[in-house]
Amino acid sequence: MREMTISRRTALTSGVYAFAAALGAPQSANARTNETPESKSEEVARKYYAAWEKKDWQPFDRLLADTFTFTSANNDDHISKSVFKTRCWDTQIDFIERFELLRVFGRGNEVFVMYVCRTKNGKSFRNVEYLRVKDDRLEAIECYFGAQSSFASAVGSGQK
Repeated sequence: MREMTISRRTALTSGVYAFAAALGAPQSANARTNETPESKSEEVARKYYAAWEKKDWQPFDRLLADTFTFTSANNDDHISKSVFKTRCWDTQIDFIERFELLRVFGRGNEVFVMYVCRTKNGKSFRNVEYLRVKDDRLEAIECYFGAQSSFASAVGSGQK
């Protein structure tokens, strides 16, 4: 193994930058956070995850544009709002307890969200979603969770 010499100035400078980065990194928050969103699109995204927890389709439906589409690696290729309700909402709503939003990054009408979803059966799963907002409603969501054989489901049996 090769030794590397580093000056105290370089080490101190690196430490200061690492500390500053740690201070600026967003912290975990649930969907009902009291933090002020940086953008209107981020606010819409937070309302979306909070609406799952309320388990009431009508307010949830109002957050989705009439032309809403959902895409995921689980054979969901730009499915419509009605198909999303049947395939995703109706099958998962009784299992989802809450969302812990780990990161919410918005710019203009786009938002990336990384979350951990806690389920009623004591399991959890982690996803990243790209949301597109138009006129304060969700126009599209793309969900990223890996290969079908390894993605976590609220009803899956192998998740912790």
